[in-house]
Amino acid sequence: MAMINVWIDEFTPCLKDALTGDIVETEVVQITRSSYLSKYNRRTQWYVNWAELLKEHEIYALVIKGTTDIQGLVALQKNDDYQAVYVAWMCAASQNNKEIVDRPKYLGVGGHLFSICIDKAQEYGFDGVITGFAANEELLKHYCAAFGAVPLRALHPYHFMIEEGEAKRIQEAYTYEWTDARL
Repeated sequence: MAMINVWIDEFTPCLKDALTGDIVETEVVQITRSSYLSKYNRRTQWYVNWAELLKEHEIYALVIKGTTDIQGLVALQKNDDYQAVYVAWMCAASQNNKEIVDRPKYLGVGGHLFSICIDKAQEYGFDGVITGFAANEELLKHYCAAFGAVPLRALHPYHFMIEEGEAKRIQEAYTYEWTDARL
């Protein structure tokens, strides 16, 4: 089952080092090689085999600017039927995942990943509308409170949508650069 399993900890334009408070600039890189994704799997605390997801999804990584230091991954699909981007999987690197560590290394990863999906929904002509399944009820409520997500519960108990107005607000909060690089 696909899921979105990130927390929105801070609205910060770039990532913020949780220890020092330093701001760290980021980039978005598309990953197109399954060989590169082979090390991102359940065993390495990425919840799913990301190389398998590449067969049916576009995969984007949030990285520290100028590096391939992945802070979070998102797998998405263009969905013409819904006029939205369907977010199949989204998760932060284990060092940024509050379900794995007590203190994340960087704050802002979850919001950046949502913003990446919204950017793609804009690019596809869907006005930033995205849809997906939260991992659980607690995260669904969290997305509704943090981002104004609308619980749909149509295809899954934790199915939600972020509509155009809220999508714009999210896009305005987060900054990063899109790169032409592919991994």
